[in-house]
Amino acid sequence: MTKQQGELIEIIITDLSNTGDGVGRFQELVVFVPDTVPGDRALVRLLHVKAKYAHAKVHQLLQPSPHRVRPSCIVADKCGGCQWQHINYEYQLLAKHDQVVQAIQRIGGFVNQKVDPVLTTAAPLGYRNKATYPLGTSSTGQVQAGYYQKGSHQLVNLNQCPVQDLRLNPLLAEVKQDIQQRGWQIYDEQKHQGLIRHLSLRIGRRTGEMLLTLVVKDWNLPGIEQQAQQWLQRYPLLVGVCLNRNSHRTNAIFGGQTRCLAGVPYLREKFADLEFKVRPDTFFQVYTETAEALLQIITSELNLQGQELLVDAYCGIGTLTLPLAKQVRQAIGLELQPEAVQQAIVNAQHNQINNVTFQVGAVEKLLLEMDIIPDVLLLDPPRKGCDRTVIEALLSSKPSRIVYVSCKVATLARDLKLLCQNGQYTIARIQPADFFPQTAHVEVAAFVVLSH
Repeated sequence: MTKQQGELIEIIITDLSNTGDGVGRFQELVVFVPDTVPGDRALVRLLHVKAKYAHAKVHQLLQPSPHRVRPSCIVADKCGGCQWQHINYEYQLLAKHDQVVQAIQRIGGFVNQKVDPVLTTAAPLGYRNKATYPLGTSSTGQVQAGYYQKGSHQLVNLNQCPVQDLRLNPLLAEVKQDIQQRGWQIYDEQKHQGLIRHLSLRIGRRTGEMLLTLVVKDWNLPGIEQQAQQWLQRYPLLVGVCLNRNSHRTNAIFGGQTRCLAGVPYLREKFADLEFKVRPDTFFQVYTETAEALLQIITSELNLQGQELLVDAYCGIGTLTLPLAKQVRQAIGLELQPEAVQQAIVNAQHNQINNVTFQVGAVEKLLLEMDIIPDVLLLDPPRKGCDRTVIEALLSSKPSRIVYVSCKVATLARDLKLLCQNGQYTIARIQPADFFPQTAHVEVAAFVVLSH
């Protein structure tokens, strides 16, 4: 019997999808329901019905799952920032482990591959060292900042956020009021008019240093220098106020130009016994402590002897390159973004690490041009995974060990299949890590060795 949009059906949630929705079955139909937990029995309303699957929303929770908890945030059911605040944290970790196992088996074809328990550090809340909020205006003209409602472009206004570092909360509430009082126009993306697009906040978890950045359509923000000085005086931990200009019609948050208005254009953060300078638009893992714990596992697994040549592909500002460079003969970082490489060089000099060089360019091109075979190759590509030519370059150059760090397990599994399909490489270990508690995202490090 076919079901129609708008109909109510009763289902039991049995699983979680890799996007974080609960999954249940009704006859032959697979039904995806946000804000549910395996074990929930619910009356749900069908929203979009296809031949084999449907999307629905909860109409009434008939019997809650034992894994269901009360969210820490009053807007958790609306805000699109988190998907899993209603799920017990231990169960979140089990679900992420299962997500990795399923991808490695189904996409990678590694049927008997062991996957280690998900690495986690103390706090599933208050962990994010960075928060970037789109700005909007309410129907009464109030300046709002928050995240978009799930599946929409409706802004959910926040004055605090339980997943970001709690020291950032006062800035979120008060900076909105300052923008309001200054009368600065909020950007309207439909009309491509107005000035201020985003409020970006960063903090050094270990140093407490903060950066405040406004992303603007153009530089002309009357009174901004005076306001920047006021912010510096009001918040003792704030070390810099910046403007970033993004004049394009785009979903990208940051534009290419940043100006420092007061203080310095970076914060200092301690990571793996080094000190990094992190700028407003620098990529740096949002959970400092768990990223460091994963690096410790990488270090112990590699057991470096000091004679190795290490190449870090997609190296960014050298977050992994520099701590590992201290344990090898020579390290080389490859990175497409020139600004990231400039920061990596600054960070190397700042920490007096002299056995590392950085090259700007596409990783697939740089790897093919190399006339050396690294002992250890580190891969940390974007979500889309490695370009096919990167895999081919590795299969021809044959580095003896590869560490592949991934933020999307589906593309990791695909790439591991290509690396291992001819028996040239085997997987030694797979270690997931929870870099994003309260969400469905999981980070994974795969250790791959040359078969002899």
